[in-house]
Amino acid sequence: MQGAWAPRDQGQSPGRMSALGRSSVILLTYVLAAIELTCLFMQFSVVPYLSRKLGLDSIAFGYLQTTFGVLQLLGGPVFGRFADQRGARAALTLSFLAALALYLLLAAASSPALPGVYLLFASRLPGALMHTLPAAQMVITDLSAPEERPAALGRLGLCFGVGVILGSLLGGTLVSAYGIQCPAILAALATLLGAILSFTCIPASTKGTKTDTQTPPPGGPRASVFDLKAIASLLRLPDVPRIFLVKVASNFPTGLFMVMFSIISMDFFQLEAAQAGYLMSFFGLLQMVTQGLVIGQLSSHFSEEALLRASVLAFIAVGLAMAWMSSVFHFCLLVPGLVFSLCTLNVVTDSMLTKAVSASDTGAMLGLCASVQPLLRTLGPTVGGFLYRSFGVPIFGHVQVAINVLVLLVLWRKPMPQRKDKVR
Repeated sequence: MQGAWAPRDQGQSPGRMSALGRSSVILLTYVLAAIELTCLFMQFSVVPYLSRKLGLDSIAFGYLQTTFGVLQLLGGPVFGRFADQRGARAALTLSFLAALALYLLLAAASSPALPGVYLLFASRLPGALMHTLPAAQMVITDLSAPEERPAALGRLGLCFGVGVILGSLLGGTLVSAYGIQCPAILAALATLLGAILSFTCIPASTKGTKTDTQTPPPGGPRASVFDLKAIASLLRLPDVPRIFLVKVASNFPTGLFMVMFSIISMDFFQLEAAQAGYLMSFFGLLQMVTQGLVIGQLSSHFSEEALLRASVLAFIAVGLAMAWMSSVFHFCLLVPGLVFSLCTLNVVTDSMLTKAVSASDTGAMLGLCASVQPLLRTLGPTVGGFLYRSFGVPIFGHVQVAINVLVLLVLWRKPMPQRKDKVR
């Protein structure tokens, strides 16, 4: 059996891969991303209950969440460089094996016969290598044409939406019906399937035949995956610092709000757990529609620069509305604008940043992009908690307006470059 679905495809190059083979690999990549994200959100629904069962207070639970965020923050760029050097098959397989280890440790932590608290904290360690979404983005970036890239990356939002809705639903239902251990075991089995599919059906490399790969000269030392200077050098390439700064700055205020959302939903909106779950499902459904359908259509009619400015303008409008928000009904009205801003900003900046580097460095760049959310999860509880306690919910809207007005001025003073993909 030949083609993209063949077991161990003998390193078939994407340069020689048929259009059908490319489509098959991209479709499988979407499926793998949906599996991993579903398992991840199942885990998110289990950990709070398991922490309470093991007697952890809110401070210890915060340490647990911060540990996971820091590990993902540190592991993202290194994993991206590993994906560039070792290929898509190795990267996806490694990510699924790390997830398998996490869910097995999580299942073991729920056993009364074992030291649950230690195992729960140990289960965070494989998170440093759990980066299926950036690996999937690398595959899609490598196999899609430059003009199709925003739409192709945007379709990953469908996978994210499936993960939010299905993972949250399955996690809560299984915990209630069969206990805390059941979702962790099911997630372990699903990630084992993902590792098998990645190892047998994903090409060894998705880079083009003319890509300037990071192969050392004969007799020379092999480039290290942990070469932080090489990773940091990507941020010094022309236009990359400004695009990356826009990505981080515009995401920061909303990231703070989303980190504090569980507290806000209880204290400010006075929601029960089930009602908060319905609200998150609404959020996930909107994200599926926006990234899977809306961004693809918009990217075929408007430039990336125009979409980026539109997302920042939408952030400003949402921030103004958030500053006057007083009920959950008001929040539901502004959620579509918030989702549009987040999805458009992240898809467009990811596309622009991968075009700003050589094709051999797309994995490392996407790893850096993937570190933005862990950074917000690491800083968010401290900064967001201080702002919420000191000034209340309206402060998140004020901060969002102030930061995105500055970002918009930067974009208007010096427009972003319109690049073609660097396939060498």
